[in-house]
Parts: sequence; C-alpha cells; structure tokens
Amino acid sequence: MSTLFATCDLCDDFKNDSSGDFRVLPPVFHDFGAVRAFCGPVVTVKCFEDNSLVKAMVDSAGEGRVLVVDGGGSLRRALLGGNLGAAAARNGWAGVVIDGCVRDVAELATHQVGIRALASMPLPTEKRNEGQRDVAVQVQGVWVRPGDWLYADADGIVVSPKPLV
Repeated sequence: MSTLFATCDLCDDFKNDSSGDFRVLPPVFHDFGAVRAFCGPVVTVKCFEDNSLVKAMVDSAGEGRVLVVDGGGSLRRALLGGNLGAAAARNGWAGVVIDGCVRDVAELATHQVGIRALASMPLPTEKRNEGQRDVAVQVQGVWVRPGDWLYADADGIVVSPKPLV
C-alpha cells in the first residue's frame, strides 16, 4: 500500500490511547526487504521451525496485505528465504513480519516487498506441514490479529484494529 505515513506521527496521535487498540511492537526487528516502509491489513501464520504455511501464503495473492508470522521467536531456523521473498513480491504482498529468522539476505534486499525479522540464519526449516493460519498471534508479547492494520517504517512497527491513515 502506498499511503504515506510515519510511525512516529501515529505514535504521537495515539500516545494517550488507553483502549489497548493501538499497539507498538518492540524494537527488535531488522529490515531485510527492498521496501523500507509498508502497511496493510494483516494475515497471520503461527508456525515453529516449519515454513510450510509461510510458503503457501506468499504463493497466494497478497493484494497489499501484510503477512505476520509468529515463529515463536526461534533463532534456529529461517522461515523465509530468497525464493519465498520473491514470491511475496511477485504476488503483491506489501510486507512480511517474522518473529523468527530469514536467510538469503542479499537476495531478499533486492525484492520489492517489506521484510522484517529478528535475524538471519542460513539453516532452512523442516517441512512438516504444521502450523495455523488466520489466528490471533503474539509477536514479541504483542497481540496481532487477522484483519488488524500494520504500519512499518524505519522507526518501528505499529498495529491497530482499523486503518489509521
């Protein structure tokens, strides 16, 4: 999605929100994609060291959405690599946020999609076809639900149940 926004401005606007609707993810994510700022409605996947569902999602039409992957914060296996990053860009995903690792970092940096993850790890996952999709997930202790709106830029990542811009 190409709407202009700044997460700092959004935080200024919602800093007194006491409803819990406006959420800010902790500053632990690194930028790996060619698109530095992105936003869109959220689709979720919950998986642990198995990227079968991540692959299924990025292989489908993204339609400007953001895939949020609860990988349990694992630093032992990469849930997204160059091929899946290319699929996400090709299929119109605005971004992918992974509570876990990526690989093929140089390749990911060329793909026209936003990608945030905790770290890089060259080891791929095992394919066990396990996981869940379209469920509420906790990403670094913050709840993210399908249909929420996620905004990511150089300053951070914020989430809301409704569009903010």
